[in-house]
Amino acid sequence: MLRAVNTDVLYYGDNLEILRKYVPDASVDLVYLDPPFNSNRDYNVIFKDESGRKSDAQLLAFEDTWHWGPDAEAQYAYLTNTAQNGGRVPSTVSTIVAALRSGIGENQMMAYLVEMAVRLVELRRVLKPTGSLYLHCDPTASHYLKLLLDGVFGPKNFVNEITWKRSSAHSDTTQGATHFGRTHDVLLFYGKSQNRTWTTTFVPYSDDYVESHYSNIEPITGRRFRKGDLTAAKPGGDTLYEWTSPNGRVVRPYKGRYWAYSKANMEEFERQGRLLYTKSGMPEYKRYIDDQPGQVVQDSWDDIPPVNSQAKERLGWATQKPLALLERIISASSNPGDIVLDPFCGCGTALVAAQKLGRRWIGIDITYLSIAVMKARLKDSFGLPDVEVIGQPTEVDGARQLLKGAGLEGQYQFQWWALDLIGAQPQGGTQKKGADKGIDGVISFSTGPRGEVGRALVSVKSGGVNSSMIRDLKGVLEREKAEIGLFVTLDEPSAPMRQEAATAGVYHSELSGRDYQRIQILTIAELLEEHRRPDLPLLVLPTWQRAERVERKVAEQAALFGE
Repeated sequence: MLRAVNTDVLYYGDNLEILRKYVPDASVDLVYLDPPFNSNRDYNVIFKDESGRKSDAQLLAFEDTWHWGPDAEAQYAYLTNTAQNGGRVPSTVSTIVAALRSGIGENQMMAYLVEMAVRLVELRRVLKPTGSLYLHCDPTASHYLKLLLDGVFGPKNFVNEITWKRSSAHSDTTQGATHFGRTHDVLLFYGKSQNRTWTTTFVPYSDDYVESHYSNIEPITGRRFRKGDLTAAKPGGDTLYEWTSPNGRVVRPYKGRYWAYSKANMEEFERQGRLLYTKSGMPEYKRYIDDQPGQVVQDSWDDIPPVNSQAKERLGWATQKPLALLERIISASSNPGDIVLDPFCGCGTALVAAQKLGRRWIGIDITYLSIAVMKARLKDSFGLPDVEVIGQPTEVDGARQLLKGAGLEGQYQFQWWALDLIGAQPQGGTQKKGADKGIDGVISFSTGPRGEVGRALVSVKSGGVNSSMIRDLKGVLEREKAEIGLFVTLDEPSAPMRQEAATAGVYHSELSGRDYQRIQILTIAELLEEHRRPDLPLLVLPTWQRAERVERKVAEQAALFGE
């Protein structure tokens, strides 16, 4: 019996480990993945300060660069050694990976490909026989990835190579300085089998097409229509009968032709007012444009604009994809109640689209910054309570393990997790545009009846804490003219530290009419075990840029699952 999969949850961690540990065989209906492209770029998350201006601190969300090293070497060995992978890797994948290494060498691209290959094998494993996978990439690596996908899924299960026009050149002359402008991404679409789920999707006809093909307008109703031939080249059933037109003329199909419909159907068309007649008395069919579903979507998508600086759905996430793009994919390759998996979630567009369309979902990401953004987005979009995050620390030992991650990366994951624990917005990252000025995070709140805004500045420390750090925070508050300081520490603070914090005095809120300790010390143990939270004035402002409210397109989830 197949093990059930947990849905409508987020997983924090390496998606390879998460897939192997938590996602059973043949449990997922649709996979969409938008992995880093190996573009050798760093992507920052741009925040707005309380005034609405861009913040001078931008977080490095992720570094889109892969390197050949021990990890890549280990994954290569797993892919090419049956003794290691236990036969779980198709021989075609082993052959292709070995050939690619021989051809392009040990470099960034090859590191990216082996890391992708081992994950694609797992993603195929978790797909149901009726499932599909869409891999979002760019032309830099799409040809290599298609080879890997052919090895994983088999060439016969390739469905489409979709191009999405993600940008326009406009007046950017540098685009054409040495090459044609690069304005599209690639989506590689594969099914696990020939029996994949599919719903034909349509888009409205263009105005030019409507004008040229549906030029007739019905006087009374105003409905546009085109004239359709009622004869066919091949016979089939009752197709040689005589037909009498309103003017009394009796007609038959032209020589070598046959009626396309039976006499009973023709009579029904007549009753519906669907027939019109030529001077010779030959009937023609009124094909109304409002009866047509539209144009079938092709494999070149230029009708979905990217998330630009003016888009309402923009969150400031550099690689954010438009909701309409994911809605099209999910609508075409899944049904209501199906499970959609995104193993590189980013800011969670696939999850929002799935929730909107009545699908269940699973989101995975390796950065806690992404997890925090997704939680806030789902809450803003649908009014959902805090989404369960599997893999995040729930006790102090877990927090210490998070801290022990790879070097500086572990420190920042710990920091982002701690900030999310108290609902603070990060103010810096592994690399920053502009210094963080000793501020790791900020919580904004209302201070007056006319929209005045105050700030609680956050300092997160993972160890080695002492009284001088409290004095430093006091100095930051004075310099920044901030109302409250929050000192979050993994280690237990000393008595002198608490005494130093007490000397900072209190902040009096005119709105609430009460005092708040100006410097508050919060330990990770208190936050996790006692569920303690900062003592702040009411009307705390949103931590992240608010996502648009999204209306569900289907019945409530419970109805979908027969609950």
